[in-house]
Amino acid sequence: MTKERKPQRGGPMGFGPGGGNMMMMGQKPKNFKATLKRLLGYLKSRRKQFIAVFIAAILSTVFSIIGPKIMGTAITELFEGAYEKLEGVQGGGIDFQRIAQILFLLAGLYVVSSIFNFIQQYIMSSVAQKTAYDLREDVNQKLEKLPLRYFDSRPNGEILSRMTNDIDTISSTLQQSMTQFITSIVTIIGIVIMMLSISPLLTIISIVSLPLSIFVIRPILKKSQTYFADQQRTLGQLNGHIEEMFTGHQVVKAFGYEKTAGEDFDEVNEDLYQAGSKAQFISGIIMPMMSFIGNISYVLISVIGGILVTQRAISIGDIQAFITYTRQFTQPITQTANIANIIQSTVAAAERVFELLDEKEEEKEKPSLHLGKKAGAVTFEHVDFGYDNDLLIQDMNISVKQGQTVAIVGPTGAGKTTLINLLMRFYELNGGSIKIDGIDTRDLSRSELRQNFGMVLQDTWLFNGTIKENIAYGKNEASEEAIIRAAEMAHADHFIRTLPEGYETILNEEASNISQGQKQLITIARAILADPPVMILDEATSSVDTRTEVLIQQAMNHLMAGRTSFVIAHRLSTIRDADLILVMDEGSVIEQGTHEELLAQEGFYFELYNSQFSKKAAG
Repeated sequence: MTKERKPQRGGPMGFGPGGGNMMMMGQKPKNFKATLKRLLGYLKSRRKQFIAVFIAAILSTVFSIIGPKIMGTAITELFEGAYEKLEGVQGGGIDFQRIAQILFLLAGLYVVSSIFNFIQQYIMSSVAQKTAYDLREDVNQKLEKLPLRYFDSRPNGEILSRMTNDIDTISSTLQQSMTQFITSIVTIIGIVIMMLSISPLLTIISIVSLPLSIFVIRPILKKSQTYFADQQRTLGQLNGHIEEMFTGHQVVKAFGYEKTAGEDFDEVNEDLYQAGSKAQFISGIIMPMMSFIGNISYVLISVIGGILVTQRAISIGDIQAFITYTRQFTQPITQTANIANIIQSTVAAAERVFELLDEKEEEKEKPSLHLGKKAGAVTFEHVDFGYDNDLLIQDMNISVKQGQTVAIVGPTGAGKTTLINLLMRFYELNGGSIKIDGIDTRDLSRSELRQNFGMVLQDTWLFNGTIKENIAYGKNEASEEAIIRAAEMAHADHFIRTLPEGYETILNEEASNISQGQKQLITIARAILADPPVMILDEATSSVDTRTEVLIQQAMNHLMAGRTSFVIAHRLSTIRDADLILVMDEGSVIEQGTHEELLAQEGFYFELYNSQFSKKAAG
């Protein structure tokens, strides 16, 4: 579904600096607890692995935390040995063997810590990837069960974002941030315990500096957040402007809009510069101020620690260990704060995924009948349809015999495409019934029903693969001879054979390596190969040259031969020979009959037909 886009300040086709995707910073979930609980439910089946990660993270951190204390013991041993030697104490001196033992122990601790760190990262990466795998599987299965109206009411990019970006966010958080969070908490607790074991007095001095830092930097953080918000807003505007200028480059050139576009760019770029420079300057003050307060704490610890050493209340190695712990103390606190924000954004991403998983699915099927021999007669009996009980189609009655060609005409928004969607049961009826060969479509499974339809739409769809694979889409068991025969009937065989790889030519994702008309011929060949009893054709020649239009029309005639066909017509000159023409307006069939019968009535169709040809004559 294409959403109408509001025009932006500045240029032709709505070009200007107001567009683009705003970057979602600090997105908050609506229901944090419920979403987090549901997300953790995906980890229940891997409870043992998660416990192993938790234990490995604790052991890795504990062994790492003990390191400075043991290093302090080595320094004390070195200092006391040197002091005894200077004092001339008998038998005194540096015990290098003892120091070597301590250093080997220290190296062993760090090696063991690294091993446990590797184990936790290895296990957690497996847990994260398997959790993301399960989420993708659930989302993919859900998308297969959602009705068409879900996709019609949302941009494709948003749906894709939930399946890719949001699940990737969850995966990366589980893999990196969760282990960091566990490690940071254990580190904070472990460092406090080690500091208290060395000196409660020095621990109080060290911890007091933390709330002091928060008190000082809080107003600065508040100010910087405002500037960062401005920076993200203007960055979004700049991205939108650049994207639009390059996407619509030809239009910009054609309208001579380069100068104005450049001025708009300069204006938004200046706004971004001002906001960015202020944000970076303010945020740049934070670290020096924290370092200043930390250094005051460091000086106090050094002075008081020195006094305690002289009083033999504490060893010099313990002072060195304590200073190391003080330096390490702020890092896990900062990490924990950052991870808290990341987790909040991750839960918001999970909430978006769960919103999709909770969407209402298509009504459950209760197939009780099979079509058997397929003829293709279609009837609409007293059909009512609307969105949210606002009826767009009321009491529609249509009878189409086997092999007839039915043209559907009317102004934009008349309900032509809606009628086709009802026919294929993409939407459920509010009332009445649609029957194929006398069988209500609700008594058939959706898959069996849709196997009876072939579609050739105005907007062609081809996937990344060979031309042969694209033609055989929906009938994979077709032989190569059948594929070539279908291409010949669609007048596509000639141009396919002129390509370097012929039927093995690989189409790229946008199928931009062949022309629009060639794409359409391939989709017609695909429909011919499927050989359904009922065909649905949207006007397929609106964007091709005259010669290709003739080929496509001939191919469509082959396709429609002997089949019931529904043709959505935009150019009325192409449907003069239709067996039945349905004239729709505001969701209702207001006229029906042959071309001659409708002209003779001199009603809506008569005016519509003459208006098209009077425009051509005037042109």
